[in-house]
Amino acid sequence: MRSERTGDEAGSAQDGGRRGFLKYAAGIAGAAAGTGLGGGTAAAVPAGRTPERSPAPSADGRHLPPDRVPFHGRHQAGILTPQQLFAGFAAFDVLVQDRAGLIRLLQRLTDRSRVLSAGVKPKDERTASEPQTPDSLTVTVGLGASLFDDRFGLAGHKPRHLKAMPAFPDDRLDPARCHGDLSVQVCAEHPDAIVHVLRDLGRATHGMIRPRWRMDAFMNPSRPSGAPRNFLGFKDGIVNPDTDSDAEMDRLIWVTPPCGEPRWAEGGTYQVLRLIRFDSDAWDDVPVHHQERIFGRRKAGGAPLGGDREDEAPDYGNDPDGRIIPLDSHMRLANPRTPRSDSSRFLRRSYNYDQGYDRQGRMNLGLVFCGYQQNVQRQFATVQRRLRHEPLSRFVTPEGGGYFFVPPGVRDEDDWFGSRLMRDTR
Repeated sequence: MRSERTGDEAGSAQDGGRRGFLKYAAGIAGAAAGTGLGGGTAAAVPAGRTPERSPAPSADGRHLPPDRVPFHGRHQAGILTPQQLFAGFAAFDVLVQDRAGLIRLLQRLTDRSRVLSAGVKPKDERTASEPQTPDSLTVTVGLGASLFDDRFGLAGHKPRHLKAMPAFPDDRLDPARCHGDLSVQVCAEHPDAIVHVLRDLGRATHGMIRPRWRMDAFMNPSRPSGAPRNFLGFKDGIVNPDTDSDAEMDRLIWVTPPCGEPRWAEGGTYQVLRLIRFDSDAWDDVPVHHQERIFGRRKAGGAPLGGDREDEAPDYGNDPDGRIIPLDSHMRLANPRTPRSDSSRFLRRSYNYDQGYDRQGRMNLGLVFCGYQQNVQRQFATVQRRLRHEPLSRFVTPEGGGYFFVPPGVRDEDDWFGSRLMRDTR
């Protein structure tokens, strides 16, 4: 895999934003994470293409990210980068009032992300920087639909398919945990790195953004090998596009000239985030053979029903009536494997979360679903329509998240997140 108001009101909002950000960022990173259901920094080096240490499988078969993931490249890191063990997802509202302020915000996010990704931290505000373990750190920044309003002159330059994430039929979305002007995805090999990076970014953007929602997450180790498992006990993220294929990535993940998007968006991608809670108590009451028919896979080994290996393609052609793999199983609805459905595939990069017990004493477990794609309407939204009222929907409830557009990568030391957007809209 490859590693990419008035002045008084504004001041009050900025002070509140600073306090709120630090409160958020200082939280313990123990709650967290998973996989998707179903399944120095050299200039001009594409993110993840030429790591300082080539990824190698771990003892459990997991593809390890490099020690230091290149920050600069055509695409942002943290998309094709081999999946790190821990992740933090956060969305923010922008408090700055004009284009100059937005540019400063994006440049500060870039400067700090560049330094941290290189494995350098400041000793204090008065002394030179000192090295630290880079921890396979990646910071990925996305832009929400609400950023493209009249505040910054961006209204006519919004990506074609970017909008506020709608509520699909089986959702129970909490507005307080949805959307945002910016998304920040931080991934690393240790949970404390996530917290330290968010705290650092909070200091760098003092008074410029306010946290809207946040979820820390982690990837359950593969057992005994192959894809990791979610908290429903099934292997997850088994089938993904081939990230080693430039043609496949240009067809399904990256925005290219034929897409008809604004020129500044070429090389970017759409990010879908979904905070999905599991009703694990009800799920545990379902017999395993019924669970397997809901997913369409064996629980122990991950093979499709009727198959032997988790990486084996299901034989839908010889099962047209769904006697082996039910027609309404999650895997069959999500990916029917027809010529028409091929263009709706996307890259899943999801993590599990664990937020302890709720007020009723039930474990609050779930998934931070993260998907990257070229066209959110053709891909994610199409798949969601196929999954409408599927049997699995009785046990999983999307409660938050949002649609974001991840701009192209930061090319070199003089570049910054969103630079082409801001330059094209002058």
